Amino acid sequence: MTSNSNGIGPVLAFASATELLDRLARREFTARELLEFHLDRLDRLNGSVNAIIFTDLAAARTRADAADAATAKGKRWGPLHGLPMTVKETNNVAGWPTTYGDPAMANFVPSRNAAVIERLQAAGAVIFGKSNVPLNALDWQSYNAIHGTTRNPWNLERTPGGSSGGASAALAAGLAPLELGSDAGGSIRFPSHFCGVFGHKPTPGIVPAFGNERNESLLDNDLVTSGPMARSVADLSLALEVVAGAAGPAAAAWRLELPKARATRLKDFRVSVITDSPVAEVDEPYRAAIRSLAARLRAEGAEVIEEALPFTDHAAHHTTYLQLLRGSASIRLPDAAFEDAVRRSAEPNSNASRYIWQTAQAYAQRHRDWLKAEEARARLKREWAAFFQKVDVVVAPATVCAAFPLDEARPREERLLRINGRDVDYNDQLFWAGLATLPSLPATAAPIGLVEGLPVGVQVIGPYLHDRTTLAFAAELERLHPFVPPPGFGA
Repeated sequence: MTSNSNGIGPVLAFASATELLDRLARREFTARELLEFHLDRLDRLNGSVNAIIFTDLAAARTRADAADAATAKGKRWGPLHGLPMTVKETNNVAGWPTTYGDPAMANFVPSRNAAVIERLQAAGAVIFGKSNVPLNALDWQSYNAIHGTTRNPWNLERTPGGSSGGASAALAAGLAPLELGSDAGGSIRFPSHFCGVFGHKPTPGIVPAFGNERNESLLDNDLVTSGPMARSVADLSLALEVVAGAAGPAAAAWRLELPKARATRLKDFRVSVITDSPVAEVDEPYRAAIRSLAARLRAEGAEVIEEALPFTDHAAHHTTYLQLLRGSASIRLPDAAFEDAVRRSAEPNSNASRYIWQTAQAYAQRHRDWLKAEEARARLKREWAAFFQKVDVVVAPATVCAAFPLDEARPREERLLRINGRDVDYNDQLFWAGLATLPSLPATAAPIGLVEGLPVGVQVIGPYLHDRTTLAFAAELERLHPFVPPPGFGA
């Protein structure tokens, strides 16, 4: 086995964070050596994928050296002691730019760390950089005018997903062993699926947004949550334990105690497997992979039912989700853009696409309309709770297809995807994101194999606050389909 100057073999580029931490604890190598190993790979390989777009190497080296000094004294900072990692660009790290890929925010530098960053550092992590996102974190491609285009390590002409696309590409390419992303519109689940890695969208509220507000805004959005991304489920669980729990004023009153997993072996799970939707049609090769998974689950002894959800009107579900998701973004619109949305929403014979018209309607909606949507959402949450008395998890597509070709010629609102031989609205994919986001449910993304040379995965959705159940089920999927490195990044 070849190795770099530190004697660390390239196979460790794709080791789990848990394995790296174990080997650090056994002093097989130092935190500084492990950091330099990843920085060497960053220098040689990041140029082709452009996953990591900001680094603070001097600070990272100083911190790695301090971790090694603590180790030499028999001290350990926490469960991530000495582990190098990166975080999604939208996370506030004191002294580092947080731009959301938006030239208007190019000079914004937060003065303090977000609570999740404080917790990662307190646990011993060596955060050495940030990973790329799309403009304003609003796309399933990760490119912007500040940092350029991030590419999928499996095929450089394909998207790695978004908005945590730099995170998924960095993990798949072996540039970082652990990442912190965020998700409201599939931003952890889509890129995990596209790049063949694992990701967890926690139950909203269990991972604090405190200090991680956009441009130091104080307004929270309960559709958005931060969550870990990694190359193993054990890493997701470890990172979630680090970052979850009350922060800020809430920390004075409550402590997080998540329920234990409903089951830990496939044969003990009750599973609903979803393969398609009339709102967001799934490409047949990907759908076939999910059907094959369902057959494997049965063979492993799981109780499997097919195409069962707590609702039947997919269009109504999607409309409510769009109304709340896009409506929550209206506060960030410039006044002129908001007035244009009001005008568009009132046009009876608009030639705009359904998605563009629905977005304008969401931006311009009256407060009473918003409350009606929240009422529908509250009803849906109760329906999901009743449904989860009959099943333990729902296994569903992460989106409509494997990683699709990069398309930067058109804005997201005007793009099309080729699905089952016909062009469909690119934005229909949001249905699959909303499946877990609208009812505030946890969802773990896990790979299930390759389709036409590209990785595909599923999202495992569980009951409210049952994050450990979705993680336990994903761990069983990992046993069947562990992380596989993309060709060309092993050196």
